[in-house]
Amino acid sequence: MKKILIILFLTYNLSSFSQTQAEMNKDSYLEYNASDKQLNEVYKTILSEYKTDTLFIENLKKSQRLWIQFRDAEMEMKYPNYPEKMYGSIQPTCRALYLKALTDKRIETLNVWVTGIEEGDTCNGSVKII
Repeated sequence: MKKILIILFLTYNLSSFSQTQAEMNKDSYLEYNASDKQLNEVYKTILSEYKTDTLFIENLKKSQRLWIQFRDAEMEMKYPNYPEKMYGSIQPTCRALYLKALTDKRIETLNVWVTGIEEGDTCNGSVKII
């Protein structure tokens, strides 16, 4: 009887933490969407803080449009839409994780304009000095 209770206890505990592929896909896209939202917030912050520098704003917008094209091209390169090739049910999770990684890298890049660079960096370009 004791062995049966142990087996039931272990079975219940191990199965209660499992996740279906659909749940994993959904969670991965929720994480990506959170990163995408953060990217948009950083972008809007930069637009606001540098609004008087019209040339910079024009170039920022151009850079962001090109980055979106780059991101989309990266996705097509990493996960080509082969008509005969299936990646399996994990593909949406993998795509979301890669989108999140690309987006997080862009956030890191743009955050420099939000946080600024310490005085003394002679190559600060358009980044504000703090």
